[in-house]
Amino acid sequence: MQRSQLDLPETFPFETRLEARVGDINYGNHVGNDALLSLLHEARLRFLAVRGFSELDAGGCGLTMVEALVQYRAQAFRGDSLRIGVALQGLDRLGFDLLYRVTRESDGAEIARARTSLVFFDYARGKIARAPEAFRKAFENA
Repeated sequence: MQRSQLDLPETFPFETRLEARVGDINYGNHVGNDALLSLLHEARLRFLAVRGFSELDAGGCGLTMVEALVQYRAQAFRGDSLRIGVALQGLDRLGFDLLYRVTRESDGAEIARARTSLVFFDYARGKIARAPEAFRKAFENA
């Protein structure tokens, strides 16, 4: 089986902490793949909010996800405090990638690595949009 390579930066400019909740646990008694994407979503919202943006207003237009890649490294369980690092990469005229590292605080175990690819989107027109200048300026040195 061929696996995708996902290289992460040494450090992440943004980190947040989230707890694995009972609703995040699947029949295998660990955080499910759908729940992990939901945790990454919350981390993404917090990352954007620090710079004054949201998924509906990223400086004049919205954002929509076009791709997600998740690599699982270890299990996480209900009650685990998870540290999620987020870094922006590859900002261009239509979008960018966000890279994530999820670790368990109690022992530092790497739970997952992920990348989400987002494009700027004009929801009123239903079309991909160009990167707003305000967003580009906010992240030009990220």
